[in-house]
Amino acid sequence: MVLYRKYRPKTFSEIIGQEHIVKTLTNAISTGEISHAYLFSGPRGSGKTTIARLLAKAVNCETLEPVIGGGEGWDSEEVSEKINKDFQKKHEIRKKIGNKYEPCNECQSCLEINQGKSIDLIEIDAASNRGIDEIRELRDGIRFAPVRAKYKVFIIDEVHQLTKEASNALLKTLEEPPAHAIFVLATTEVHKILPTIASRCQHFDFKKLSFLEIIKKLAYIAKNEGVEIEKPAFELIAKNSEGSIRDAESLLDQVMTMEDKNITAKEVEEILGLVEFTAISKFVDFIAKKDESGAIRYINELNEKGCDLLQLSKALVDYLRELLILNIDQNLLNPLISGHGEDEIKILQEQAKEFSQGGLKNALKFFIKAGNDIKYANLPQLPLELAVVEAISVTS
Repeated sequence: MVLYRKYRPKTFSEIIGQEHIVKTLTNAISTGEISHAYLFSGPRGSGKTTIARLLAKAVNCETLEPVIGGGEGWDSEEVSEKINKDFQKKHEIRKKIGNKYEPCNECQSCLEINQGKSIDLIEIDAASNRGIDEIRELRDGIRFAPVRAKYKVFIIDEVHQLTKEASNALLKTLEEPPAHAIFVLATTEVHKILPTIASRCQHFDFKKLSFLEIIKKLAYIAKNEGVEIEKPAFELIAKNSEGSIRDAESLLDQVMTMEDKNITAKEVEEILGLVEFTAISKFVDFIAKKDESGAIRYINELNEKGCDLLQLSKALVDYLRELLILNIDQNLLNPLISGHGEDEIKILQEQAKEFSQGGLKNALKFFIKAGNDIKYANLPQLPLELAVVEAISVTS
């Protein structure tokens, strides 16, 4: 099983980086104030579908009710009778005995959801099921009560890709939902959702995971898998995941296919096709010294060695951006944010002093354009060579 599936969180406490959302949802579960529709928006790999499944498990968990009794002055039969009287008293008792509102992962309902066999959890990929016929079929299915569970939960992923007609059909369903149905709409482009649909949902905005949060999860996985990975290697993977824990786990999976129990940063660079920091630093030195000949010669040397020039352009843009940030304020970049070690930060700080802000801004524009042009160029090194000439002519 691939890592991102093997280590997908099975409880709310295992979720990393979305504490504000977890807290709100678990509070809603604890009070029984479950909404009929939720809208989860945010970048890819931030946990939208995972938390949607956890919500489905929690509301349908057969053993989620607290174990009554055991406390001083609390007789189990008496408390059970009180719980049945009114909801508010039930909530107070739950708070008193300190129950955690987590799915148990042991009852029949939890096990079926974990195994992808639950009839009452319906997941729809709107990217490939985006028409009105699919939504009409969904609407017809909603009428029927759940087979086993308390709620039928519908997770619609990439909901922004539904057609206009399908979105209007979904809106009608959200306006008059049956009591046994819960909708979770997930999207990476919330601005494309109909305002009328968004207004009928509780909206949760997911954020990218931080550099340290991703490293923490990767280190946990590596330890469980019995693999030794040096810290700079973790930092490289985390930096190239762009805030997506799923992408980070996929990159780690790719690295671990080497079956090498001791993985170094150098090996990660080779496996993932990343460009070394020293290579980019050397290239930028040519630009700082206005050495057109040296920079162009270096591009061709890297190309002959099999370097991916598109990856080179991306790394170069990232590097120049960091120089611009340091040029503005030397304290804006630190190891916790950038993924660079202290030695690399010092190199960046020194290089930033060799450029003006205007020169760096223009250089960034030229190399961003070069990165786009490489995809269609007959000679992939040509856009980079042109960018070098233009960048050197304006930097000072």
